Amino acid sequence: MKRIYSVLVENHAGVLSKVAGLFWRRCFNIESLAVGETDDPGVSNMIIVSSGDGHILEQIEKQLNKKVDVIKVKTFDESEAVSRELMLVKIRYSRSTRRDIVENCQLMGASIIDISESMMTLQICDTPERVRIFLKMMQNNRIVEITRTGTLALTKCTETSVPANG
Repeated sequence: MKRIYSVLVENHAGVLSKVAGLFWRRCFNIESLAVGETDDPGVSNMIIVSSGDGHILEQIEKQLNKKVDVIKVKTFDESEAVSRELMLVKIRYSRSTRRDIVENCQLMGASIIDISESMMTLQICDTPERVRIFLKMMQNNRIVEITRTGTLALTKCTETSVPANG
């Protein structure tokens, strides 16, 4: 079972290390980790994706809540979230493979963001599953380099999630 943890933390040096250390000490797996500042520069949001049985996932939440630098922990399943991942892929291409790459980009909503005579850099921002599908489609090409953000997620909008004043 997979779970997403949205963890608001104080934005200062060492917090990421403390959270990662918690996972390391308890032998919990981090499948994805993305950290960024929120609208408040003193607060960062960590989106952590982990998996395990119900007991392990419950322990992760409890342990995160015990950390001094943690302000708030929200947990949710993939079905309750809007998730996105950004991936950049640098590919070596030839005249014979260029058309296929362009067609795959159009099909999956990816963009060519940099190009030279023999290489191009592709960008896709989509659900983690569609990013995996796109990567699989590109496997027949000569991939030079890949970088990915990890999953970013927010809970889906509901009428009860909108603040009362607007």
